[in-house]
Amino acid sequence: MNKHIEAKDLPPQVFNLKGWIKLIDEKQLQLVFNELLQKAGFKILDFSTHQFPLNGFTAYWLLAESHLALHTFAQSGWCYVELTSCNRSKAERFKTYAADLSYVIRWVSEITEYSCEPTETSHL
Repeated sequence: MNKHIEAKDLPPQVFNLKGWIKLIDEKQLQLVFNELLQKAGFKILDFSTHQFPLNGFTAYWLLAESHLALHTFAQSGWCYVELTSCNRSKAERFKTYAADLSYVIRWVSEITEYSCEPTETSHL
């Protein structure tokens, strides 16, 4: 995995996409979302999972453009999906390619932009 990242001066904004998929198999979810991220052009820096008692797990992909997180709810068979990206076009491609899956993702909303325009009185 090539982890070289080109430095860019970006505005303080991210694009968020949230939804649910009726799939809880860890290996299948990893395959599906690895492929989606790659097709959309995201640069994957790291991947990790944590298994919880009662068969639930959380997975996340650390991306050069931010992150993707999955949280399964084994009792219901649903998995929560949340993508956060500083690159709107890649987030849009991710959603577009997701429509071609054999699994349906129920998006909670359209891509939401969150931005923070610093002011002269900001003291972060």
